[in-house]
Amino acid sequence: MKRTSITSRRGLQPMVEAVNRRHDSRPSVEFGLMYSAQEPTGEVLMGDGTVTDLSPTGLGIRGNTFVSPGEELTIFLYLPDGQDPLFVMEAKVAWASGHRFGVEILKMNLRERNRLRYFLRANAAHID
Repeated sequence: MKRTSITSRRGLQPMVEAVNRRHDSRPSVEFGLMYSAQEPTGEVLMGDGTVTDLSPTGLGIRGNTFVSPGEELTIFLYLPDGQDPLFVMEAKVAWASGHRFGVEILKMNLRERNRLRYFLRANAAHID
């Protein structure tokens, strides 16, 4: 875990200590996705939006449907590689602020995980 101190303008004492809990860096990207979840009431939540950053373990999203921290989602990523959407079986909402939220990838099959790693490696120079 990286810890970052944010100090006042005069640099006297730390005002806030922010904690970056990410295990991997997340380069900025922008491509489409769809997400869904089963609500406690039994209703199905459906949304789409844009991936704003991506790593092998998580992603940032700007979506059209509100989600709550702790909610579990299924996600389809429309990688700009011309293939079928990449399927994330299970992801957990780590934080949410309005239409923006971040998720941790919990479950993907090996083929999809390898495809994501390959995409990130192949595009590393282009997505900074």
